[in-house]
Amino acid sequence: MPTATADPKRRALGKGLESLLPSRPATPPPPVTSPVESTGKPLEIALDQIDRNPFQTRTQFDEAKLTELAQSIAASGVVQPIVVRPLTGGRYQLITGERRWLASRKAGKATIPSIVRQVSDEQTLEMTIVENLQRADLNPMEQARAYQRLSQDFKLTQEQMATRTGKERASVANFLRLLRLPEPIQQKVESGDLTFGHARALLALDSPESITSAAQKVMALSLSVRQTESYVQGLINPEAKEKKKDKLETQPEDPNVREAQDRLRRHLGLKVRIEDKNGKGKVIIEYSGLEDFDSIITAIGGNE
Repeated sequence: MPTATADPKRRALGKGLESLLPSRPATPPPPVTSPVESTGKPLEIALDQIDRNPFQTRTQFDEAKLTELAQSIAASGVVQPIVVRPLTGGRYQLITGERRWLASRKAGKATIPSIVRQVSDEQTLEMTIVENLQRADLNPMEQARAYQRLSQDFKLTQEQMATRTGKERASVANFLRLLRLPEPIQQKVESGDLTFGHARALLALDSPESITSAAQKVMALSLSVRQTESYVQGLINPEAKEKKKDKLETQPEDPNVREAQDRLRRHLGLKVRIEDKNGKGKVIIEYSGLEDFDSIITAIGGNE
């Protein structure tokens, strides 16, 4: 009796179905317990094997948003892997993804998907800054201190920092200037009581005392950035402020009164101000000596 042989087509079909519908569910890879070489592929690494990033430029985290992220991770897992670098003793150091790392711990996770990279201290700091700047997660003072670290620790110029972070060189310079603010005012910028625009306006003042005094008034009066700029310019050049005030005071609203005032000025060659309110008011003529006074008397017919 001839022996039955498997149909090659059926065998191929069965193999194809098996590859699409595996007989047993796939299990996640076991957590990594010792440092590995960079692969570019996510690995499950135990959370307690990962150390915080000493180059982290962000110092404040929104607890409400962190809790929200932890709830999402508890329900759906970490969508985007963090990036770490290997250390000695079987440990890793976080490069980017600190919020995901903190939220995973908050969610009670044991491991987190991670990409391992072999990078230097400079590259670690650069990657940390770039990630945070791109996500707009840093407040102005955190950005200023981040650029300061790039400058002091790695001797980068403002041009080099701008190139590496994708910012304009002038923007880098403006953030670095914030470090000239007195420490209490830096704290106000960091907390959001003063904006970056307020801080830039205050930096036009030349001493810590004047900056602190002006900042206190700005916060007390809730001045806008534009109002702060005008206020600071008035402190720097009070004479110009007075001239502007005098000009506003000497310009009547009524165009007819304004024209009469200008005609008197031209005729007398002296400073004339007309204060008019609903057709009533006064004409004020200023003189600086007896000669000017005599000219006024002559002009109004006092010698006749």
